[in-house]
Amino acid sequence: MKNRRTVTGRYFILTSVVAAIILIAGCKKEEQAAPPAREVKVVAAAVKDVPLEREWTGELMGAVDVEIRARVDGWLTAIHFQDGTQVKKGQLLYSIDPTEREQAVAEAKGRLAAAQTLRSRAEADVNRYTPLAASGAVSKRDLERAEAELGARSGEVDAASASLRLAEVNLGYAQVYSPIDGLIGISRARVGDYVGRPPNPVVLNTVSRVDSVHARFSVTEQEYLEFVRRAAGQKTSRDKIELSMVLSDGSVYPRKGYAIYSERQVDAATGTLRIDASFPNPQYLLRPGQFARIRAVVDTKKNAVVVPSKALTELQGQYQAYVVGPDNKTQLRAVTVSSTTGGLAVIETGIKGGENVVVEGSQLVRPDMPVTPVVLQLDSLVSSQPPAGGK
Repeated sequence: MKNRRTVTGRYFILTSVVAAIILIAGCKKEEQAAPPAREVKVVAAAVKDVPLEREWTGELMGAVDVEIRARVDGWLTAIHFQDGTQVKKGQLLYSIDPTEREQAVAEAKGRLAAAQTLRSRAEADVNRYTPLAASGAVSKRDLERAEAELGARSGEVDAASASLRLAEVNLGYAQVYSPIDGLIGISRARVGDYVGRPPNPVVLNTVSRVDSVHARFSVTEQEYLEFVRRAAGQKTSRDKIELSMVLSDGSVYPRKGYAIYSERQVDAATGTLRIDASFPNPQYLLRPGQFARIRAVVDTKKNAVVVPSKALTELQGQYQAYVVGPDNKTQLRAVTVSSTTGGLAVIETGIKGGENVVVEGSQLVRPDMPVTPVVLQLDSLVSSQPPAGGK
């Protein structure tokens, strides 16, 4: 009887231990099933006036680009500058073999001397015949013949003088000088090349004044009309519409530019108008041939709801964003974006001002998921991003 009670007691103790273990395991599973809410970074959608920008692709060129041409043909004998450096107006750039042109000058001088000699002789005949014709010693016909001879010889002198001047001009073309102060490119011909006659090089180089540069871009006819009307409403010249430039690396050029002139007419084939804008370039950062994006503020949207562009995800042209509600649960919203500017997306529908939008960690959350929001300031996010172009 005593042994039976002992066995029963031991069985009861063992059963209690097993039940406790099962209870503890169940509690652990229950704890694992409820992990802490994930931390996400959010920013409150702001309501503000937003300048709307439009963007065009432009090509840069010097404020003045001058082609250096060989105006006479011949062998290139010397290059007097270093490629890619600054040159001065009147600086000697190239020398072309002058031998043939020197010979032409010598021949022209000889012809002029001969013509002058003949004119002097004809002039002497006129001087001699004039008093003789007055006294009747020679006929008036002889005097007229001498005067005609003098006129012809004078004409020959004039023609010979013109030929000499032309020969001297051609000789001067054998020395090629810079027409402006500016930056010269890499020479298209080298010493020993025959230049000045196709297919040999005729354009030897280009000198550009780059203390300011021109950005050439094209706007549509509708955009042009918007510019004109907006400028008229502001009572300012449309030539003074401020422009900004985004370089190929995404950086914004620190100096502003202005449109300086436009093409005479709209291109009927493309429906666009070509515009040239001028940007100061004191550091010579900009070079002709670069491509850049030219931006202008075309309108201001009043009381627009804006969020950082990075808060949005795009799928097949549709935008989505996660919004954290008052219960700290995420809501997946479809949003309509009207434009982007300065790292901000302007929201038409889907998000209201003041709502918290997930900007970091959205790829790790799901709809109706509890989260712990960490609120960031909108300005701190936008200032670290390059501006985005308007749509």
